[in-house]
Amino acid sequence: MFPEDSASDASKGERFPLLVIVGPTAVGKTALSLYLAERLGGEVVSADSRLFYRGMDIGTAKPTLDERARVPHHLIDIADPDETVGLAQFKELAHGTIAGIHARGRLSLLVG
Repeated sequence: MFPEDSASDASKGERFPLLVIVGPTAVGKTALSLYLAERLGGEVVSADSRLFYRGMDIGTAKPTLDERARVPHHLIDIADPDETVGLAQFKELAHGTIAGIHARGRLSLLVG
């Protein structure tokens, strides 16, 4: 169902370094996350539930395709609007994604 599903060690409680950027819509989180990811060798993991859904481009401040090309972004456009992504599903997807980023020797930036 979701392209970023992965077998993670979430059930084992494995932890990874994580930089978290939070705030309301349109305050500069994307610009800051791009700046930091480019300098720190990171990848962005979206924690914004509205960005999970394909087609939710208006009013969400979704990173542009150019911004997403500069730095890898994850958990954006992963579900159709008629699908539900619950908290447990997000936790599993996010942990698997963060584990994969860590395995590549990069830093995860959780942004939302």
